[in-house]
Amino acid sequence: MELLNNLQNGVLLILGVAAFALCAWALVDCLRRPAGAFVAAGKRTKTFWTIIAAVAAAVAFVSVFSPLSIFGIISVVGAAVYLADVRPAVRQYGGGPRGGNRGGNQGPYGPW
Repeated sequence: MELLNNLQNGVLLILGVAAFALCAWALVDCLRRPAGAFVAAGKRTKTFWTIIAAVAAAVAFVSVFSPLSIFGIISVVGAAVYLADVRPAVRQYGGGPRGGNRGGNQGPYGPW
């Protein structure tokens, strides 16, 4: 029975670390994008998404050992909304790696 308990705790820890990594990725990506790109893409402001991603990362860090709590789930949802909806739209307008066309290094299949 103790082995099963240790296995469950290990799985929860892996889920918690993965949730924190997802939220941290969303925060870092949000900080790397220019503020004008959010407005140009028709999304909320950079400040709004930075606050959402920062709070999500902080909550995910606190709930590493209980990622299936309501707060852990909400933090992952906040980061996932940014990564799935906002990031692709903002990415077209530059900032970060491979973001938009910044002039040089244009090949026949796009920037390189």
